[in-house]
Amino acid sequence: MLKYLENDKEILEIAKKEILRQQNNLELIASENFVSMSVLSAAGSVLTNKYAEGYSGKRYYGGCEVVDMAEDLAIDRLKKIFNAEYANVQPHSGSQANMAVLMTLLKPGDTFLGLSLDHGGHLTHGSPVNFSGQLYKAIGYPLNKDTQQLDYDIVENLVKEHKPKLIITGASAYSRDWDYSKFREIADRYNTLLMCDMAHPAGMIAKGLLNNPLPYCDVVTSTTHKTLRGPRGGVILIGKDKENPMGIKTLKGDRLKMMSEVFDSQVMPGIQGGPLMHIIMAKAVAFGEVLSESFKGYAQQIKKNAKVLSDKLIKLDYKIVSGGTDNHLMLVDLTNKNISGKAAEKALEKANITVNKNMIPFDTKSPFVTSGIRIGTPAMTTRGMKEQEMEIIADLINQVIVNPENETVIENVKKDVINLCSKFPLYSELT
Repeated sequence: MLKYLENDKEILEIAKKEILRQQNNLELIASENFVSMSVLSAAGSVLTNKYAEGYSGKRYYGGCEVVDMAEDLAIDRLKKIFNAEYANVQPHSGSQANMAVLMTLLKPGDTFLGLSLDHGGHLTHGSPVNFSGQLYKAIGYPLNKDTQQLDYDIVENLVKEHKPKLIITGASAYSRDWDYSKFREIADRYNTLLMCDMAHPAGMIAKGLLNNPLPYCDVVTSTTHKTLRGPRGGVILIGKDKENPMGIKTLKGDRLKMMSEVFDSQVMPGIQGGPLMHIIMAKAVAFGEVLSESFKGYAQQIKKNAKVLSDKLIKLDYKIVSGGTDNHLMLVDLTNKNISGKAAEKALEKANITVNKNMIPFDTKSPFVTSGIRIGTPAMTTRGMKEQEMEIIADLINQVIVNPENETVIENVKKDVINLCSKFPLYSELT
């Protein structure tokens, strides 16, 4: 693939450097993963040439009969994965999927609840620097201070007090499963809409390894990278009524058709123009992979790896927020290590270990410094690493954290990282 860049030496050099970086680094950022060569090929396909504003069978341009097939296939596969009634695969990102939903369900100034950013929530769940916090009145619900886990009584009290039009479930840095049925009960008691952003755990939800929000939420959004291991992008979903085990209020019949049309129109032309047809085809490829039996084994291994890594760090005297993990990530409180998240991220990066600084619940440091780091296992699981490697990785992380300014230690850890990575080749077809 790189041969097509040979006429642009500067770009070729950048591409080679990034391939080398990915090959020789332990990628532990929870929101990152490595797509297959099939997904990579689809993302670089000739579908990038086609403008296709609108939806399948209703485009603003001619010549869309082939790209219609790609989008239809992506939708069909995605609906099959989650047993959904409706799916939109056009959002360019999870943030834009969330924007489309909020702009559909809310009016500027309306109140909604989302998990507080410093307790694991996402930027689009009400951060004051984001559209979600600027256009709407966003109320953050915190975790329980003692357990560092969701507290449904706290959520209900906030709903009762603020009377929001919408509750958002889902997070970007929360390591426990969600009880969507409890949120549904609260939403029904106070006549509130319920949404889930399942961007992080979607791959595990797809295989029944975590609770599924679709039977309980009015609408669900997700990214297509992270644990779904697809190209970077977003989707919107509505579940089927027959999934509903509690007889709860959901979208169906004419109301479902109406809301589907509203969501579609809010994505395009509401917030986007032409869809990225090459990425939509890459989404279809990734969804096909998720439907395979082998993907369940992959998703199971992500969870196993996260638990082993979390348990090992706890043995090394690290505090894991909430006491452990049910999914693919863990939030590490570094307070007792006398190092900030920012400093830890920088030191680990020097040793070819990639994590991201992250706020912890009730953090006293700023979002630019933080008291913690977020660690995830999807990417390393993709490379074939298992429990034994997680034990090694925990030790390597610890060596750096306790010696953040010791260049000799960092250099030795870097050598160990490169050696470990060499045993699990990545994109050898590209070099």
